[in-house]
Amino acid sequence: MELNYDFFYDWTKKNLNINLNGYKEKQLQRRIASVMKNSGAATLEEYSRKIQKEPAVKQEFLDYITINVTDFFRNQDIFEEFEKQLVTYLSPQFSNLKIWSAACSTGAEAYSMAMILDKHAIRSAEKILATDIDETILKRAKVGKYKTHEMKNVTEIDRSRYFHEEDGVFCLTPAIKNRVQFKKHDLIADRFSSGFHAIVCRNVTIYFKNEVKEELYQKFSDSLMPGGLFFTGATEAIYNPEAYGFQKVAPFIYKKL
Repeated sequence: MELNYDFFYDWTKKNLNINLNGYKEKQLQRRIASVMKNSGAATLEEYSRKIQKEPAVKQEFLDYITINVTDFFRNQDIFEEFEKQLVTYLSPQFSNLKIWSAACSTGAEAYSMAMILDKHAIRSAEKILATDIDETILKRAKVGKYKTHEMKNVTEIDRSRYFHEEDGVFCLTPAIKNRVQFKKHDLIADRFSSGFHAIVCRNVTIYFKNEVKEELYQKFSDSLMPGGLFFTGATEAIYNPEAYGFQKVAPFIYKKL
């Protein structure tokens, strides 16, 4: 039976305020069909009703579609290069950094940057802005509690300095949690703020159509101060960075010209 994706896209935009039209179509439809089947629904019309009535079904859909997967210091060697750029280039250039973690998921990436700022005594003009489309995942991020498997890239020194353990769960210290501000934001539909010295958006644009991806890269560029850094995911190399006013300074790290 053919699924009515046009109906579901319209329903999702109207009822969940999520615009699915910017995602790669075949990839997205495979994911929707899979998560729909998991719910026990046979059609997208039935699935939409289940999403509306059952919070667990709604959250599973949001998690599956918005790809809530992240780690502290994800792709460790690449993140170490970004830390080096923050410390040796960005911080000396600007006295107070303004940083945005876009599509932040559980907050691990934003908190990773907060730890870097703390370790190197780097001042920030305001709290690190961490945004995501999923309000439920943002609530979890604000709590700042993580399971052992989410801590694999955190050194023993950082664990002891920035976390305390409770029944196998690692809880962030208030000092690090207070350096991050979480806010709902839709990369496709919402306006971008400006004046950032660093923007981190990793492993997200791979799910979008090329024209949407290009629009996002330009919007990220426009949101950066000249000399600011844009940090992408390990599968998201920008092959024509100059088209967006960027210059590549390291693998997956670009400077706004």
